[in-house]
Amino acid sequence: MAKSTILLVDDETDILEFLSYNLEKAGFTVFTATNGKEGIRKAREIKPEMIILDIMMPEMDGIETCDKMRNDPDIKHTVILFLTARSEDYSQIAGFDAGADDYVSKPINPRVLTSRVKALLKRKHTDNKVQAEQSSHKTIIIDKDKYEVRKEDKVFVLPRKEFELLSLLSTVPEKVYTRDEIYSNVWGDSFVGDRTIDVHIRKLREKLGKEHIITVKGVGYKFVD
Repeated sequence: MAKSTILLVDDETDILEFLSYNLEKAGFTVFTATNGKEGIRKAREIKPEMIILDIMMPEMDGIETCDKMRNDPDIKHTVILFLTARSEDYSQIAGFDAGADDYVSKPINPRVLTSRVKALLKRKHTDNKVQAEQSSHKTIIIDKDKYEVRKEDKVFVLPRKEFELLSLLSTVPEKVYTRDEIYSNVWGDSFVGDRTIDVHIRKLREKLGKEHIITVKGVGYKFVD
């Protein structure tokens, strides 16, 4: 069986060496880059299954790098895991808004990182087996293959977490999804701030209209078309 390929992007060489050693020991093929621009170039070349990005980098930080990757048709569906030394809600939200799938805080525990990497790749492989590629509603079409949302004559390419949140809510229209259900299905085992869902809901409403996502106070949210 072919090994999963991972691209590490960090400006600290000791971090690259440390992570490369542990991930290769766990059976992954690892490539490295020391800045965001080099990371984008290498990602286009090798098309890894996962990109592990440091947030704090000179010239182009991880947030900007991730945003550019999510807008690159060749690598926009690659799993992206952030490394961050910061634990504030705003850095987590900024990362998820840019399209990150998960993050791990420094100092890094090799076992935790390896476990998180395996879980994310397993989830990706499972998602790829899902039969339904497109769900159509009265006014909104969600194309899971192209990662596009169409409403009337407009096409929206949403950040990954916004797309996954909308996909979940629209799976059963009118069903109220609790905050716990949303966290579990969209963010998995990630530790995110309490405002994360609210921020993503607000952004979806700004793009698609307030009428499609209804707040049920004290419970959660539902999709209406």
